[in-house]
Amino acid sequence: MQSHGEYKIPKNTRIGHVHLKVADLKRSLDFYCGLLGFELIATYGADAAFISTGGYHHHIGLNTWFSKNAPAAPQNAAGLYHTAILYPTKKDLAIVLERLADARYPLTGASDHGVSLALYLDDPDKNGVELYWDSPEDQWPGNPDRSLAMFTAPLDIDDLMKEIRSAKS
Repeated sequence: MQSHGEYKIPKNTRIGHVHLKVADLKRSLDFYCGLLGFELIATYGADAAFISTGGYHHHIGLNTWFSKNAPAAPQNAAGLYHTAILYPTKKDLAIVLERLADARYPLTGASDHGVSLALYLDDPDKNGVELYWDSPEDQWPGNPDRSLAMFTAPLDIDDLMKEIRSAKS
């Protein structure tokens, strides 16, 4: 690959949204809005919808332009690994875990990464979804050279659920 100099993307740059190809728009809206709690912001004809939280124009676009009634992409093909959705508090992550459990929606994994707690699942089209909460930066594990010492360990589900059990009592 040709070098393009020492350019670094500006620090305040962020990923604005993801746009997913789906087979069934209603089914995807039931998952993202009905189960995960996103708000439907707009539709674009009968084949696309834009959803978000907090009034943003859209965090996720869903469309069937090239994928209506199509099977899920093969797991071993190039493409999106997962969409990561960052929750503002540990309690919010616990609440969505409880919603998933109540709906009997299967997880594909649950991990403690040292810097975050994460739940993994697939949407109805087998697109990977990570629901996570970042722990405070001053608690992130580090190496002597000040680099991050991230890891993957099993998530302590009981500890996570204490976030909402204590609020209910």
